[in-house]
Amino acid sequence: MGHAEQGAALEAQVASHFADSAKLKQESAKLLSAPIARGIGVMSASLKAGGKILSCGNGGSAADAQHFAAELVNRFERERAPLAGLALSTDTSTLTSIANDYSYEQVFEKQLRALGRKGDVLLAISTSGNSGSVVAALRAARELGVQVVALTGNGGGKMAALLGEGDVHICVPHKRTMRIQEVHLLVLHCLCDGIDTMLFGEKK
Repeated sequence: MGHAEQGAALEAQVASHFADSAKLKQESAKLLSAPIARGIGVMSASLKAGGKILSCGNGGSAADAQHFAAELVNRFERERAPLAGLALSTDTSTLTSIANDYSYEQVFEKQLRALGRKGDVLLAISTSGNSGSVVAALRAARELGVQVVALTGNGGGKMAALLGEGDVHICVPHKRTMRIQEVHLLVLHCLCDGIDTMLFGEKK
């Protein structure tokens, strides 16, 4: 294959990613708008009452957890007071000490037990819904009376079965990790925008 043919093939491959991503986002809008709105309500109520949003995930989902916390603490698209958000994936000393002394599965659970209080919300992110450390945090949240907003894909995995009546499940209808992550980012922005609207009113 010559350079021209290879370039054309790569362009087509890139275009197919854009098309697939756009198609999934359109499909997800119909299925996920209601649970996202419920998630906004749960998180806004917690923040308004003096609670905080604790977020966790692994790999790309860890980056999403940190991204979300940063949008809360700093700002999203408007000037407003800082909001209480904390990513449980950022403290390397805590993470590595728990993983070394106990097990990696407990890295979020132990932090949640130390920092979480009834009235807080756990944003639990896993594209498969089967991440052991996130599942352990979800179980701890149930014990502590911390509501859960679960952000998953591929049917929700083990996390789906652990969610309680007051929890919210936002499950992207896809099996491919990269596509699920692309929708997760959009969901996080929807949550941020909705929280700002609920707490500070419509944008002027």
